[in-house]
Amino acid sequence: MFAAVMGIIGAYVALRVVGPLSLPVWSRILLGIAVLLLAENHLLTKLAYGNMFSLELPRAVVIAVNLGFGAVLLTAAFHVVLDLFVLLRSALLWQWRPLPASWSGGAVVLALALAALGVANAVRQPAQKELAFEIDDLPAPFHGYSVVHLTDLHLSRLFHRPFAEELVDRVNALEADVILISGDLIDGYLDVRRADVAPLEGLTARDGVFVSPGNHEYYFGFESWWETYQSLGMRPLANAHTTIERDGEALVVAGVTDLRAAAFGLPAPDIDRALDGAPDEAPVLLLNHQPRQARAMAARGVDVHLAGHTHGGMVIGLAALVARFNEGFVSGHYEVGDMQLYVSNGTALWPGFALRLGVPSELTRITLQPRGGAGPESASTAAEVGS
Repeated sequence: MFAAVMGIIGAYVALRVVGPLSLPVWSRILLGIAVLLLAENHLLTKLAYGNMFSLELPRAVVIAVNLGFGAVLLTAAFHVVLDLFVLLRSALLWQWRPLPASWSGGAVVLALALAALGVANAVRQPAQKELAFEIDDLPAPFHGYSVVHLTDLHLSRLFHRPFAEELVDRVNALEADVILISGDLIDGYLDVRRADVAPLEGLTARDGVFVSPGNHEYYFGFESWWETYQSLGMRPLANAHTTIERDGEALVVAGVTDLRAAAFGLPAPDIDRALDGAPDEAPVLLLNHQPRQARAMAARGVDVHLAGHTHGGMVIGLAALVARFNEGFVSGHYEVGDMQLYVSNGTALWPGFALRLGVPSELTRITLQPRGGAGPESASTAAEVGS
């Protein structure tokens, strides 16, 4: 279905934009084919590599493909608007009134400029975001407890080893009490991603680094990646929890598997199993890659639910579409019953659609405060520090 839709979009741009150009026929044919290939780059990736999630080409080529793909999508969107305007104006005037060709050219230039800006925004280091969450009955030893949340790193040909090395340095400089990673660390199989993930071994925090899986871990051999994360010093939480103790008080960090796990014959998310044996009165921080289960997690007594997956919608205007597939949760802070849900825009994003316009990536530091406590920011506000 996705390939069919993209084929229609590519054909529309080829016929609507390339067809009318004053170029030799062979030039227009070649340019039209290029547009179709860019529109169908995910299908071509699947045919070449067996999946649509890991384009194993030089980074410059991956950037160029994303630029072209974004330009095709934006060009199609702008021309739909122009064509609807022409139809409406012609209907009102009862006379066919097409726009000058310069309007189409302007739309293409604007699409290229926005695509370039979007790709540049996507591949940069994430902006640092500062948050404070207020939790009922937070034990005194955990007042001001510092949590760094990472998600959707999507280490790949696009977000490669240098990106990971710089990110690790920035995270460690925050000197967090704990680092929590809620899935989608990679895109690609272990044999081609080993060097890209190696810098993650350098992540350090007082109480450790914990990770739960996202859907992309299952696309590239879950067991091999799960073992690799452990070898890099990360503590895996897949329908499991750990208890952090300070001065006789406890804080529970739990993680569940991803909703895609069952499709691969692996355990589905199970919050009851994850919290089995956890101290009853201890606050619970949950890593759950997709936010769709937030209401069920709140009903189970989770205090803070950290998620990703949506990439924040990536482009202004797409939030409504993304929300339909994620129970209305797309980006930022939500109060779900007594639970704080935070859906990160992502530390990076899927390299198959590396475009960000108005929805920046983020490196998130959360400070835990008691309900009614005086923190630097409320649970629903944030300060961006920059990248």
